[in-house]
Amino acid sequence: MGTLKNQQDILDKLKIEKLNPMQEEARQAIHSTQNVVLLSPTGTGKTLAFLLPILSELEADCEEVQVLILVPSRELALQIEQVLREMGTGHKVNAIYGGRAGSKDKLDLKHRPAILIGTPGRIADRFRRDNMPTEFIKTLVLDEFDKSLEVGFEKEMREILSSLRKVKKRILTSATHGVEIPGFVELRNPTYIDYLGEKTSQLKLKKVSSPDKDKLQTLTALLGHIGNQPGIIFCNYKETIQYVSDHLTKNRVSHGTFYGGMEQKDRERVLIKFRNGTHQLIIATDLAARGLDVSELKFIIHYQLPPREEEFTHRNGRTARMNSEGTAYLIQWEKEPLPDFIKGAREEKLSKANLPGPSIWSTLFISGGRKDKISKGDIAGIFFKQANLSSEEVGTIEIKQDCAFVAIHSAKASEVVKTLDNTRIKKKKVRISII
Repeated sequence: MGTLKNQQDILDKLKIEKLNPMQEEARQAIHSTQNVVLLSPTGTGKTLAFLLPILSELEADCEEVQVLILVPSRELALQIEQVLREMGTGHKVNAIYGGRAGSKDKLDLKHRPAILIGTPGRIADRFRRDNMPTEFIKTLVLDEFDKSLEVGFEKEMREILSSLRKVKKRILTSATHGVEIPGFVELRNPTYIDYLGEKTSQLKLKKVSSPDKDKLQTLTALLGHIGNQPGIIFCNYKETIQYVSDHLTKNRVSHGTFYGGMEQKDRERVLIKFRNGTHQLIIATDLAARGLDVSELKFIIHYQLPPREEEFTHRNGRTARMNSEGTAYLIQWEKEPLPDFIKGAREEKLSKANLPGPSIWSTLFISGGRKDKISKGDIAGIFFKQANLSSEEVGTIEIKQDCAFVAIHSAKASEVVKTLDNTRIKKKKVRISII
């Protein structure tokens, strides 16, 4: 009974009324069996499905890592860490990944987390350097394991798994069918939870014809037609992203860009600005098709069509999530053939409408965070009292380990920085700037 009560407390914190059928079935299977393969579309809540049963089995008095979650990307590591923090479990959790300082990892892992999340490359590196005890790791999660193999982490995964001799429970997740599970995972007689055939969303596929091979004017018309809503524009190459970005900048449309090769800090900031409304749009490669911590999107746009069905499925999975509606628009040059894997796209006639204007929000950076014992309430208090802002002028506040980000009305941004830069929050003197 206690477990169910704790589960309800967690769902209340996450503002979720109840688990969906996939989550409920997965929770029960993970509780009662040793090996589970969870197959479910992107955006159906797989993270929560495996975290809930895992949390209920943690030992409170163990001071070593008990659960290892391997993920293919930094973004997915950060997303799972964020979900765990929002659950407010009281257990220490850390995410480590390539692109951040090794000294930060060392500091985080000095006092061991109960749950360690990371990319295989960085986890293998820390296991080698720190001689970390692995005999307390009883649960292993390979989240989107097919993607980890696809992006070249097989060697590191073999190395990590060979050092885990006491694992009792293995959980593998994927959003695609037919993935071969390598022998080194040692997955014996797994229980399969397969929701890939379920109709879990109401996705509409709409095709927009472009009279020109250069689709920029059609994109502009489509964004006007859609109106002021958050969405992702997918391209196949970062050069195309730059081309589209220059066009939107010229037309004063708030947006960010997201692709491999960007600094991790820049990628995180793009997502923060997208979540708080500073950006309404992200122009991205398929890196943004999986594991992004962004809320419900009403649409995505395929500015360029992906070469394979798998990428098409994952891109579309960013919208129409969890039983809600969403639209995937395909912009297609009139002489461009539609790939065989795209079926049922209906022609959309565009209404004549202006492009969405610039965002009313700006994002401020604050050089203090959780490690300085700074809370959202502390930040809101300073902005209301010292900067005389109303509650309507302060938007989303996000707190990280060593910094924080606040959305405020753009008209007040410069004035607020002038007033509050070098002020004290708790006992820390902080720098504040517009990013």
